[in-house]
Amino acid sequence: MKERIIQFGEGNFLRAFVDYFIDAMNKQDLFDGQVVVVQPLAGGMVSKLNDQDGKYHLFLRGVEKGQKVDSMEVIESISRGIDPYKDFDAYMALAENPDMRFIVSNTTEAGIEYIGSEKQDDRPAKSFPAKVTQLLAKRFELGLPGFIFLPCELIDDNAVYLKKYILQYADLWELGDDFKTWIEEENVFCNTLVDRITTGYPRDQLAEFEARVTFPDQLIDTAEAFYLWVIEGDHEDELPLQKAGLNVVWTPDVKPYKKRKVRILNGGHTSMVTGALLYGMETVGQCMEDSLVRPYLDHVLFEEVVPTLGSNPEDIQFAKDVEERFENPFVHHRLDSIVLNTVSKFETRVLPTILEHKEKFGSYPKGLVMSLASLIAFYRTDQVKDMPEVVDFMKDASIDAILAKNDYWKVDLSDMKDMVEYYYNIIQEEGMEKAYQDVLGQA
Repeated sequence: MKERIIQFGEGNFLRAFVDYFIDAMNKQDLFDGQVVVVQPLAGGMVSKLNDQDGKYHLFLRGVEKGQKVDSMEVIESISRGIDPYKDFDAYMALAENPDMRFIVSNTTEAGIEYIGSEKQDDRPAKSFPAKVTQLLAKRFELGLPGFIFLPCELIDDNAVYLKKYILQYADLWELGDDFKTWIEEENVFCNTLVDRITTGYPRDQLAEFEARVTFPDQLIDTAEAFYLWVIEGDHEDELPLQKAGLNVVWTPDVKPYKKRKVRILNGGHTSMVTGALLYGMETVGQCMEDSLVRPYLDHVLFEEVVPTLGSNPEDIQFAKDVEERFENPFVHHRLDSIVLNTVSKFETRVLPTILEHKEKFGSYPKGLVMSLASLIAFYRTDQVKDMPEVVDFMKDASIDAILAKNDYWKVDLSDMKDMVEYYYNIIQEEGMEKAYQDVLGQA
């Protein structure tokens, strides 16, 4: 098979996501292409990949349509790995291959950055966008076609920022207007949204997994069964992901999918976590088995969040999928890890739903308002994980002062005072059980 994809990043996520997709297309004789993995940092594991000829076992575990899933397959889509810090020439030689068409990446949220101190002749340049610019400059000199970029970093407009920084490096290194025109006209930058919980190397259960593998494997990877890849653009003709039966969406605009994920998946976690901790829960799985927390989440997602999104079938199905993911018996997702920096998470993930619900339906959603009251009550405890200044303020401030804290909410929430105080008093005086029952109409 031809090497057709350059991948920046060799971590668990890309190997359970993009490389899994490429492998699926290859096995159905739809793509005929392999991935060359470039190690983006000086410390990495491409040497382990090369020791195993790019092959590794991927275990997918979770719940799908009510059925437990626990499958294993050998992923064979990676041809080799390159460490540009040890073999820069091999990295630059990738530009010479006319078959190379796609560049994918996951260099963490901090990976797409402009440093501005690098030089074109660094071996290699430090930042990911600078490394790419080095490669593109050579590609341009050779008169070869550009690339389709599919960055998977978890930031909004990931491709927009990648392109922006590449053009900044073009200016910094004085690569010329013709090169910049070639970047604009001969390369495609696709914003993407990625969604799959990847649990990685199973250190705690290694013996169990090693008993199932077909060869000694230092790169065993594990992930949930669910996945979604939303890509802005349409290159199905060159990358037939949908034809392979994969849950991939080509779209002119990734933003509605981002909004849905943030409001339902992330918002579900954030709205549930503080109350559940006050109630004595420890994991998401426990919440999904509880006779009050689970119905509370059902209420929040299907009666408060989804209606503000429009209640279309796709949103309803996504919410059902989210609950199945929360039920995953193979993922022990602790609430005390989810609760980190809940104030800022609440502002981006939950508050927009509260405000849109009031605008659309004329009332505040009681389940989500109760979650704000539980957040305030939780921040009075010693379990809080947040910035010291946030912890200090939330512990001692009045509800009036908290709701009026524009720095936190980007809006004055004083209009919600009566409803927040109502639930706060129930939580403090009668406990979370009573608060859940009130939301659910069981009080």
